[in-house]
Parts: sequence; C-alpha cells; structure tokens
Amino acid sequence: MSTEWERLSERLREFVRVRDWEQFHTPKNLAMALAGEVGELVAELQWLTPEESRDLDPDTLARVRAELGDVAGYLVRLADVLGVDLVEAAHAKLDESERRYDADSYRGSARKAPPLAP
Repeated sequence: MSTEWERLSERLREFVRVRDWEQFHTPKNLAMALAGEVGELVAELQWLTPEESRDLDPDTLARVRAELGDVAGYLVRLADVLGVDLVEAAHAKLDESERRYDADSYRGSARKAPPLAP
C-alpha cells in the first residue's frame, strides 16, 4: 500500500484505539457506516444538474469534501480491519475492467459487459 494510505490507516487505527472503539469496528458495522456516508455524499449532489455537479459553489464543495473524507475514512478503516490492501485491490479491479471493457468496443458507451468466464 502507498505511504499516504498507510499513514492514514495508522492514524485511523490509533484514533479508534485510544477511544476503545475497536469493539464497534466490525466489518459489518464499518460497511454499514460506509454506506451511510456514501448516502450523505449522494444527498449533496442528488438534485443538481450534471453541469451544476461539475461546478460546485464553495459551500457545497466544502460539504462534499467533508463527506468524501468520511467515505475515505470508513473505506480505509474497513480495508485495514479486513487486511485488504486498497491500492492493490483497486489495481486488480482495474486490470479486470481493462479485460472486460476493451477500449475499441466500449469507447463512448455506457453498456455493461458480460461477466468474465471463471
């Protein structure tokens, strides 16, 4: 994992440890908290037009930034608890997507690719 991700993971681990919150940070609870934070992020953008969502006013951008921070924190914490290297997992998923969505066949298309054979 990259140094910045590791530092964030360590900082979150210490934040949780000194508050004795490890008991609450089960994968289930962290995934539920992550989903809740993603919902809060979505709520900030929900009724904006596509153009408005690309050019956020400073107040909305500040709220979106805070929600992104919450989402990232819970995601990093969940990965840490499960022993998953987020950077490695993202690269593996991108490798799979490159196989499923070749650029020539999917350029400019939002259609889904069929599942990969096992």
